[in-house]
Amino acid sequence: MFTVVFGAVRARTPQALMVLILAALPAAAAATAPWYGLAVGFRSAAAEVAAAPAVQRVLSVTRQDATNGDPRGALSTFDDTVRKQLPLGGATPVLGLKQPAVLVERGGASSGFAAAYREGFCSQVRLTGACPAGAGQAVISQDVAHRVPLAVGDEFEVRASAGGAPLRFRVVGFYQVADPSGPYWSNKLFGADGQLDPFFTTLDSFRDPVLGHPTLAADLEVPESLLRGDDGYDLNAALRDAVPRLNTAQIRVSNQTGPLLDAVRGDRLTILRDLLAALVQLLALGWFALGLAGRYTSRDRRADAGLLKLRGNTRFSMLRLALGQHLVPLLGAALAALPIGLLAGRLLAGRFPVRSEVWPALLLSGAAVAIVLLGGLAVLAAVDAVVLRLPVATLLRQFATRRRGWRTDVAELALVAVAVFAVYQARSGGPANGLGVVAPGLVAFAFALLLARLLRWSADRAGAVAVRQGRLRFGLTAVQVSRQPGTDRVFAVIVVAVAMFALTVGGFAAGRSERADRSEIELGATRVLTVRAATRTQFEYAVRNADPGGRQAMAVVVDLASNPPVLAVDSSRLAAVASWRPEYGSVTALPTATAARLPAALPPITGTGLTLRVASDRGVAAPLYAILQNEATGLAVQVAFRVSGRGEETVSARIAGCDTGPGCRLVRWQLVTPEGPDGAQVGGTVTIRSLAQQNPSAEILGTAQLTDTARWYTDFRGVALTVATGRGGLTMAYAQREGLDAPLPVPIVLAGPQPPDWGFDDPSSFRFGPNRTPVRVTGTASVLPVLGVTGVLVDLDATRRTAADAELGGTFQVWLAPHAPPSIVDGLRKAGLTVLAEDSTAARASRFAQQGHSITLPFGLFTVAVGLLLAAVLVAVAAAVEREPYLAQLRALRIQGLPRRAAEAAGSAGTAGLVVAGLIAGVAAAFLAGPVAVVVAPPFADGWRMIPPRAVLSDGPLALAALIALALLAVAAGLTVLPLIRRLRAGDPRGGAR
Repeated sequence: MFTVVFGAVRARTPQALMVLILAALPAAAAATAPWYGLAVGFRSAAAEVAAAPAVQRVLSVTRQDATNGDPRGALSTFDDTVRKQLPLGGATPVLGLKQPAVLVERGGASSGFAAAYREGFCSQVRLTGACPAGAGQAVISQDVAHRVPLAVGDEFEVRASAGGAPLRFRVVGFYQVADPSGPYWSNKLFGADGQLDPFFTTLDSFRDPVLGHPTLAADLEVPESLLRGDDGYDLNAALRDAVPRLNTAQIRVSNQTGPLLDAVRGDRLTILRDLLAALVQLLALGWFALGLAGRYTSRDRRADAGLLKLRGNTRFSMLRLALGQHLVPLLGAALAALPIGLLAGRLLAGRFPVRSEVWPALLLSGAAVAIVLLGGLAVLAAVDAVVLRLPVATLLRQFATRRRGWRTDVAELALVAVAVFAVYQARSGGPANGLGVVAPGLVAFAFALLLARLLRWSADRAGAVAVRQGRLRFGLTAVQVSRQPGTDRVFAVIVVAVAMFALTVGGFAAGRSERADRSEIELGATRVLTVRAATRTQFEYAVRNADPGGRQAMAVVVDLASNPPVLAVDSSRLAAVASWRPEYGSVTALPTATAARLPAALPPITGTGLTLRVASDRGVAAPLYAILQNEATGLAVQVAFRVSGRGEETVSARIAGCDTGPGCRLVRWQLVTPEGPDGAQVGGTVTIRSLAQQNPSAEILGTAQLTDTARWYTDFRGVALTVATGRGGLTMAYAQREGLDAPLPVPIVLAGPQPPDWGFDDPSSFRFGPNRTPVRVTGTASVLPVLGVTGVLVDLDATRRTAADAELGGTFQVWLAPHAPPSIVDGLRKAGLTVLAEDSTAARASRFAQQGHSITLPFGLFTVAVGLLLAAVLVAVAAAVEREPYLAQLRALRIQGLPRRAAEAAGSAGTAGLVVAGLIAGVAAAFLAGPVAVVVAPPFADGWRMIPPRAVLSDGPLALAALIALALLAVAAGLTVLPLIRRLRAGDPRGGAR
């Protein structure tokens, strides 16, 4: 039997080679999938881990315990317990202590002021002064130093409770957190927690009984390999085992890794589903093409089967012989597919799987190849089984009869029904639901089968008419297409291959565009720096100084804690720097409205003293405070004027901190309501007549400014506020705060619904000043940069002026234009800003490309390219198989007088027409399947969708896909038609007559 099989294969080498190629292509794609899937699974997990916030990469364990005067021993015991009960290879705990305490301030007031110790503290902060070296030494935050206030060398007392024993510390330095978004500071235990920032001291300070009952803490940064799940590691399972043991030891675990682990797991499942969906469509097309090739190459085997039937052989023995002839090329396909899959997986993924996954990848690759080839063998066996059922006379006939049975019609109707159901699932449950994944391919295939019937029918009718009318070139070509067995099936394969290639190329391009869109929306500019600054004023001043032209950099403050969230921008630079999109509305709406409402700036205060002319009828002496703000640093400068309260007078006061740089700005007055001898509050008014400075002399406030009603405002929701401007100046009574130079109501651009706490005609916000601030909506947007579909866009300088000396918080960002030079960043650093992080739209889009459906796009493109190769090979197979019979027919027609040009045209136009018709129909099928099956850009792993999805059938990608398909199919058709033309010319019975 083996001798017979090998002899048959050797005698029919071209046929075996065709089967080998058609089987090797899908087998190679199947072999690629495990290598690619495991490699990009690692890449995707690594990208998720890298992009996750630090809090999702850290496990925090705490226990409240008494130190008994030995804090070092207590920490050591705690550390040993944590390491034993929660073993995480490669994770080194960062140990610390925190003891709640109360700071006793001057006047008897108290504030929460916790004492803390952490390993490696001084290397994680920027220190002004010294690092604590002994018991009783402490460093405090810059914010605490400003609020309390305290200076280096000052001492302060804390108590563990309001009535507890005091413990004294000496300030040796100030600290600022170097990287608040890093893993070291991810534990909120060591934050302010709504009170003063904790002060940090040495471990020896906790020997004192006052600090004898702290909370012990250990923060473990989980190694990336464990978060990725390398070698099958399951962090959730490890925590489930460890938490009960830790609870027994009264240790509490704070686990914030859940969202990150879910994202990693979700990406792996998405990769698996996408690879299977791409492979299923390719295998269906590959097995269909292999069955069609088996039918084409069965002519010689049919004769063998007829002779064997005449000799009395059973159907099983004949089928075994036929399968033996298929088995040899299929084994050759397996040997070729395995190394091709390995190399293709490496090229597509850019790396091999991790070492521990190499053997699983190899085994899965072999299994995938075996499944593909066993399926191909089953398809070929089914084709041969149908042939072997034919009678001997039919088997021995040189030309097969064209017969179409009812089974074929039922199969096609079933396929159309499945396609309809898949479209229903795609449109109702989403393209990733059930059969919706393969809905585009099913729609294209059903459309191709319907067009194939129309093609055969129209070619048959048109060919007959053309021949009768003497148009031999077209007539013979049409007759060839209509009467050649399997032409309609080849046409269907071409249509499906072209349609899927066009849709996938379009999806690949749409995915890139959509990732760029999301990056633009989330960042707001091409490059974004996250920086640290002491105040909004210092921040804005530094950015404007680094880019005085206003074309390269813009100061931005993002406040996501607000409801709705707020994006404050230097709107005068918005059009030049931001990546503005139509969804944001008009780029000029905010700067125009802000400029229209902003009062003219007062002269800056650059002197060393101020002179105030004031009138008071209160009869009691009381201070009047002028609150200034340094325009470079944002620090507040308080100037106290002692007003006697008896008529008009001129008073002076010295100021410090305004005689350098741009000087200071007057931001508000603060009027203190005095008490009379009987303890009751004294009424009356204070009227400011003028304000001037000395050294150098200059008028700051004159009558025009003091009587300008648009310039002054009070606390809008306060009680008994009385402010008036008149010919005499600015008159105040009972007001606690009186501000100026704010553009009120503050213009804003609103996205999303109006906040529910806005009054009917009185919209206001708490986020633009120390109290409620009136706002006016000057524009609306469907989406805002950074904030998304809900939020408020406001001018940064307007909020700075409204807030006066109050700080509103938020994240400071510097948006950079695409071609901003490096000198801009250098200028920001020289101005005192610390760059904490940098991001760009290109970098963020690259990260998105490593997640979810995006990371599988290259494999999807690879599979449809293989499908297009299958169609090209099938075209070649069909042309090659019919070459000899058709050559004989054309030579016979030449003898009967057919011109050579007509014969050559008929010999080549049939295949060329099939390719062109299939290409056009494939593009049409793509246009049909795209909207019908809801084919859009691949969705993001986290479900992000703020703008309509990109269409996949844009002009550029569609034209590119059509050109590539045409070139490949044309090459395949040309290589198979040229031998026919050469042999027709070489054996021309009429001596080359035309």
